[in-house]
Amino acid sequence: MSNLLAIVGRPNVGKSTLFNRILRQRTAIVDDRPGATRDRHYGTTDWDGKTFTIVDTGGYVPDSNDIFERAIREQAQIAIEEAHAVVFVVDALDGVTPLDEELARILRRSNKKVFLVVNKIDNAQRESSVGQFYPLGFGEPLSISALGGRNIGDFLDAVTSGFSKNGESEDEHDEKLKIAIVGKPNVGKSSIVNALLGRKRNIVTDIPGTTRDSIDTILRYYGEDIILIDTAGLRRRSKIKENVEFYSVLRSLKSIERCDVALLVVDIAEGLDKHDLRVLEEIVMRQKGAILVANKWDLVEKDELTAKAYEGRIKRLLRIYDFVPVVFTSALEKKRIQKLIELAREVNGERKKRIPTAKLNETLRKVIEAKPPASVRGKEIRINYVTQVKVAPPVVAFFSNEPKLIEEKYRRFLEKKVRESFGFRGVPIVLSFRKKN
Repeated sequence: MSNLLAIVGRPNVGKSTLFNRILRQRTAIVDDRPGATRDRHYGTTDWDGKTFTIVDTGGYVPDSNDIFERAIREQAQIAIEEAHAVVFVVDALDGVTPLDEELARILRRSNKKVFLVVNKIDNAQRESSVGQFYPLGFGEPLSISALGGRNIGDFLDAVTSGFSKNGESEDEHDEKLKIAIVGKPNVGKSSIVNALLGRKRNIVTDIPGTTRDSIDTILRYYGEDIILIDTAGLRRRSKIKENVEFYSVLRSLKSIERCDVALLVVDIAEGLDKHDLRVLEEIVMRQKGAILVANKWDLVEKDELTAKAYEGRIKRLLRIYDFVPVVFTSALEKKRIQKLIELAREVNGERKKRIPTAKLNETLRKVIEAKPPASVRGKEIRINYVTQVKVAPPVVAFFSNEPKLIEEKYRRFLEKKVRESFGFRGVPIVLSFRKKN
């Protein structure tokens, strides 16, 4: 995933406001107090047919020894390192500050494409203040008002100019099954890869983040070449725990973009947490196949009912993602490791499966007749026709007289019925509701 954009700048220049403006929703904390963005934020959006992930970092304070400001600084450095391009935000009202100059020096050393963005240019009269930022050394600044939306379209045209369009990828014509192994540091990702390959290819230690980069390996499996994408840990030992996970999220996003099926590895002793669910959401949003790998099963005291009880708890946490299969593995003892490849091949087959239109209509017509969509504002809603319009990921189109009035609850009901009848195990499916001509 080369389309990763990082927003950096000193505190209180409007980074979070710009982040929210780009995502067209209010997700980051916007506050006049410096340092209000305490957590890392990232989101995915699109512009002119280009989907990209944007990372909002806290205010960058280069030389501070304050633990919170060090956490923000480290987070910003990670984002800069991983980004395809960087948006450097400065404040037109404050002018060039020593912190801006220090951050500019750091960004010049990064060798990344940097867009200097002068915020709070709310009208044409303020354009004259842009010139003072030329000495920072990033060419012509882009003037915007993140709060008012002024020049945001021109800004997005500029910052996405080097991004690939949707569907364009160096792997686009590679038919090999690509499996990404993702998850938090120290859950056993590299150990699983080593067990699959039958040799110790990665450095495996108890220190989170020993994998320094995302590494692709070809696995020869019964005559089939399969690409394993092992995601990275932290390049350097972070002293601040949350940034270890922040880094793993960014690396996971890159690997998820390139894969067909993602193995989300969790430590069974720690269980499924918000971080894991966040990564799973990214897998589903990117419409990739998903398998949850509960690793370190050898550490669990168990009897013949233990696996079923654990799976039940996990499925309850997955909720709307309960279509994701769960496999209990021990990379150390090499238990059920080969099953991961078999299941990944099965899930990939489900992604490419096409249901004949006649069969779809025959099956779902009975479902819809038994439980039709509820009327809205006195309008009867009819679904007349169903067809699958796409594979990998599967997209099922429902043609209706009032598609916009079909409630979310009923859409989820239809998805459940599609899965009950046709499977799609481990695969996000898209239901498209369209106007019947």
